[in-house]
Amino acid sequence: MRQFTYVGPRRFEWYEVPAPRLTADTDAIVRPLTVARCDLDFYIAQGHPAFPGPFAYGHEAIGVVVDAGPGAGVIPGEHVIVPFQLSCGRCDACRRGFTDTCSAFPPRAAFGLKPSCGREFGGAISEAMLVPFADFMLVRLPGDIDPISIASFPDNVADGWRAVSAPLKDRPGANVLVVGGLAQSVSLYAVASAVSLGAGEVLYLDDDSGRRAIAGHLGARIEPLMLKERKPLKFEIVVDGSGDPDALRFAVQSTVPHGVITSVAMYFDDLVGLPLRQMYARGITFHTSRVCSRAELPGMLTHHAHGHFRPELVTTRVVPFSEAVDGALDPTPKVVWTNDWA
Repeated sequence: MRQFTYVGPRRFEWYEVPAPRLTADTDAIVRPLTVARCDLDFYIAQGHPAFPGPFAYGHEAIGVVVDAGPGAGVIPGEHVIVPFQLSCGRCDACRRGFTDTCSAFPPRAAFGLKPSCGREFGGAISEAMLVPFADFMLVRLPGDIDPISIASFPDNVADGWRAVSAPLKDRPGANVLVVGGLAQSVSLYAVASAVSLGAGEVLYLDDDSGRRAIAGHLGARIEPLMLKERKPLKFEIVVDGSGDPDALRFAVQSTVPHGVITSVAMYFDDLVGLPLRQMYARGITFHTSRVCSRAELPGMLTHHAHGHFRPELVTTRVVPFSEAVDGALDPTPKVVWTNDWA
């Protein structure tokens, strides 16, 4: 079958690889219908040194089941969300909702991200994906939902959602600050989630005018970050998507005493200075981790069904699989590929 493969900086090739086959009763084979470009995928395409090629590319997939074992819990023809992380649903971590650290797979196991774990699980921009433990992993999609509208649910939407949903559950109506940047779409999904969950004021800071415009359309108040000229603010819930250590420290300093800040950006330096003494004195809760995608999906789908959550407004471009290279290199926040092979 055809598989879209990252080879090196700004270089991709279509590889012919063996088509997946069922190897366990709980396996399923899924044909991707839509694939969203993760924020990390863009930086991989530019040649990020932590992700050397070649490896299968793409990991945010909505698809249709084409084959399934008797214990897979799904049947051919069903539309499903494919979480980007591999998880079994049986180990202690999965049962506790920590589906990002499933003990049945290598650490950081995911589709389309072989360098993260050292094992190739295939990518989403391909003719088929083998999904193990499909009885747990796959989430059925209601028939009335357009796959393009929720294409990024498997990773980036879930990441933005978790940054505000739990804090807002504990603090209904709280004000939310989102500092955008490196995590382009995740920051915007955090805005969309906060607005739809009934936050008070949602302020989005970013020096990129295009992303600010999207955040404004989502319902946030928008301003340039202008970090060198800005004094710390006061917000109960803060999301850092900047990827900039100085902006991260600003976000921490803008968190009120006993407030919560979640960093959804990846920092590849081992040491990023944080004002720990200030955080200690003010009782700041700081959270950073990979999102537990599978654990978040049911709540996201239920909320989406109410009609107030519009993640499709973040999408900046839709392209077919046949234009996969162009989509991978597009600098706008969120590209969605659609399968034009069927």
